[in-house]
Amino acid sequence: MTRLPEEVHSNKAFGWAAKDSSCVLSPFNFFTRETGEKDVTFKVLYCGICHSDLHMVKNEWGNSIYPLVPGHEIVGEVTEIGCKVQKFKVGDRVGVGCMVGSCHSCDNCMNNLENYCPKMIFTYGTKYYDGAVTHGGYSNIMVVNEHFTVSIPENLPLDATAPLLCAGITVYSPLRFYGLDKPGLRVGVVGLGGLGHLAVKFAKAMGTNVTVISTSPSKQKEALENLGADSFLVSRDQDQLQAAIGTLDGIIDTVSAQHPLLPLLGLLKSHGKLVILGIPGKPFELQVFPLIQGRKLLGGSMIGGMKETQEMIDFAVEHNIKTDIEVIAMDYVNTAMDRLLKGDVKYRFVIDIGNTLRPSS
Repeated sequence: MTRLPEEVHSNKAFGWAAKDSSCVLSPFNFFTRETGEKDVTFKVLYCGICHSDLHMVKNEWGNSIYPLVPGHEIVGEVTEIGCKVQKFKVGDRVGVGCMVGSCHSCDNCMNNLENYCPKMIFTYGTKYYDGAVTHGGYSNIMVVNEHFTVSIPENLPLDATAPLLCAGITVYSPLRFYGLDKPGLRVGVVGLGGLGHLAVKFAKAMGTNVTVISTSPSKQKEALENLGADSFLVSRDQDQLQAAIGTLDGIIDTVSAQHPLLPLLGLLKSHGKLVILGIPGKPFELQVFPLIQGRKLLGGSMIGGMKETQEMIDFAVEHNIKTDIEVIAMDYVNTAMDRLLKGDVKYRFVIDIGNTLRPSS
């Protein structure tokens, strides 16, 4: 049974919510739980806008529960801790990504892969242990179990760090897991958006040679001069693709729109790996022979476990990796959603919650 937060919670909160699939968000008063013994309560200062927020607001995946407060790229400052909290204290800078709960007992959870737990609880839009629906970071306050909270070091700017908690870990994890993090490897990045530009930054910091693969020739200067990619391929240019056949050790594919995989497989060396991160609206069509010829691998990946997420944040500190962002006010969120739908952002919107979110009357 799904229970409304006000039926089980008494801690007043406010934010912006979608009331239906019209893709319009508006001010919303709601309730969250009191700080439990292992909980961290924090004041939300910034929250990134992920493309999945748009999918959920529009109910494009068919599982949205309204009213829905989006946001899973959340950073802020701790205001209260439970009596059994060990990792954090009041005043600490913290972050929360895509999940706030799991079973803690399955093989995935026991191996620091809570993101693949069959009972993983998403930060917003799913039922929590108490039956209430979770609400996300387009709000003034979060109450989260300390296990699902990460520490944000002082030398990372909070606004540019927020998207690392989804976009950052989404590209960092497959680079590590699939062994595409070794200096000298040749790694392709398909798409130069919120995920893609971070994939370039992390892959370069790991010492790899990075090729950006895009349908837009206009992005070449940005990729090479501003993001530090080593080369650029226009995926619609058959001459360029032909010249690059068999040159890449792996490819991180960040594109969610429908696109052909066959040309990408052709770019891989023998034993090369094509890793899919985007979720297209329709299933891919795949010819098997290009995989067999060259013993190539087609894989996927989804965010990362909590241990790896903290590792990613620490790596970002060491290598000065930040998201390229456009900071917006809370009341600009509907315009930002429209612009996101058109791809009009470079590369991530971040809402200044702390300075611009005002409670509704």
